[in-house]
Amino acid sequence: MAARILVVDDALFMRMMLRNILTGAGYDVAGEGENGVQAVERYRGLRPDLVIMDMIMPDMGGIDALREILKEDPAAKVVMCSAMGQQALVVESIQAGARDFIVKPFQPAGVLEAVAKALQG
Repeated sequence: MAARILVVDDALFMRMMLRNILTGAGYDVAGEGENGVQAVERYRGLRPDLVIMDMIMPDMGGIDALREILKEDPAAKVVMCSAMGQQALVVESIQAGARDFIVKPFQPAGVLEAVAKALQG
């Protein structure tokens, strides 16, 4: 059975790109969200195998959502997305419990490598 992935990004275009990359590789995009509040709610409802989440979003940022998800499910697997130049946030997200990060603009090979690595460990 394909791994179920929740994709969270405030930009519809980025969610569509990730959906295309993931479904093209045989993964199941179980749901989407556009901010951290939706990420936490959808995680509760869907219990996906993996979350791919943007760091900078309205209402609740990705790092705060990551912390909330891990509070509820310490075994949750989350890969964060960042734009170039957000290295401090990348470090903060890894310290907060993210399994990996991918840099925008997305390269399909990099996305799939991060997903495979996070799902394995």
